[in-house]
Amino acid sequence: MAIGFDKGFQLHTQGMLIRSQRAEVIASNIANADTPGYKAKGLDFKQALAKASTQQQMGMSRTNDKHFDIRTELNNSVDYRVPNQPDTGDGNTVDVQVERNLYLKNSMEYQASIQFLNGKIKAMKKVISGGQ
Repeated sequence: MAIGFDKGFQLHTQGMLIRSQRAEVIASNIANADTPGYKAKGLDFKQALAKASTQQQMGMSRTNDKHFDIRTELNNSVDYRVPNQPDTGDGNTVDVQVERNLYLKNSMEYQASIQFLNGKIKAMKKVISGGQ
């Protein structure tokens, strides 16, 4: 009986890639907080993961389609965020406090994913080694 590592880790791998891309988007927002006319961007994790999962399943069921690239799909999923604050006159929609909070939350969720994967890997190693 073969162990399917791809199936076991695929969703978590996609989730970590999405969180990584989301961190880049938030960091870009923070870096451009003082840039006149810069519009804050966002990446909805749940929507991106659902889209990636759907595309991955469709790609596995079709053999002649080009390979699904999650990075390209994530870049297409980045959208402008609706501002929480009124325009200060320079057209910039970045709220640094909101961005910092989003970055912190995203990094904690990324760390939780890593810990979950570590636990899963340890469990698989234990099964492979016979419980020793």
